[in-house]
Amino acid sequence: MTHSDLQERKIVLVTGPSGAGRTTATNVLEDLGFESIDNLPFSLLPGLVNAAATTRPLALGLDTRNRDFSTAALLDVIAMIEARDDVALTVLYLDARVDVLLRRFSETRRRHPLAPAEALEVGVRRELGLMADIRARADILLDTSQMNVHQARAEIEKWFAPEGRALAVSIQSFAYKRGVPFASDLVFDCRFLKNPYWQADLRALTGQDPQVQNHVRSDDRFQEFFDRVLDMTRFLLPAYREEGKSHLSIAFGCTGGQHRSVTLAETLAKALAEDAAQVSISHRELQS
Repeated sequence: MTHSDLQERKIVLVTGPSGAGRTTATNVLEDLGFESIDNLPFSLLPGLVNAAATTRPLALGLDTRNRDFSTAALLDVIAMIEARDDVALTVLYLDARVDVLLRRFSETRRRHPLAPAEALEVGVRRELGLMADIRARADILLDTSQMNVHQARAEIEKWFAPEGRALAVSIQSFAYKRGVPFASDLVFDCRFLKNPYWQADLRALTGQDPQVQNHVRSDDRFQEFFDRVLDMTRFLLPAYREEGKSHLSIAFGCTGGQHRSVTLAETLAKALAEDAAQVSISHRELQS
């Protein structure tokens, strides 16, 4: 199989001076579906690029902290990738003014990697000098001097996800007797709804069964509760996306985590999927 037979793979090389936002950029690209690799030794890059073909895009974070860094070596890496006809390379250079880089380093109280025993400004200016030719080669030059993390994220998304980034939503059910799931963003208590457990023919079933779902939905309070949860979720999704959040976790809890919470989780997941949201679902107690 020749290179022309393969689907062209996107590779974004993310670089720039320390403190300009390279880590933020690689994290954003990872959220957009890129395989993100940071500070891989230059000597290993040819093997990585020559690895089995894949359609998943690749984000490579490279800067002066790479143990075998030199300006010439990084330019050679760019030329090596550019020479391939099965790869579409973009060099993304994150930049910032000297005073901004100094302030950011001062806030973190870190030593500059190029001046561990010298004044901070010496390291900043030394690094900018080493990166000058790379900066001149950049396909996208992004000055983050006036940006916070959220603004930088939004700017990167404009370049690499102009159609907008999908917010991944995970929905799960749980039993309160075993505790609320860790890192849940939104938690809803379903214990006020009719409990199928007290119905002998439903006790052994779960909220994935139509009989249980119909029983829970027959509660006069179910529809209004669900409609309010759905409306709030639809309201929040674009707001969280604009804030830079990549994942939202919604949890429904009931006493045993078998019936009511499962029904609500299944019902919300179905509604959001019909809205074309990126949804995953899990039932903690059914899987344990």
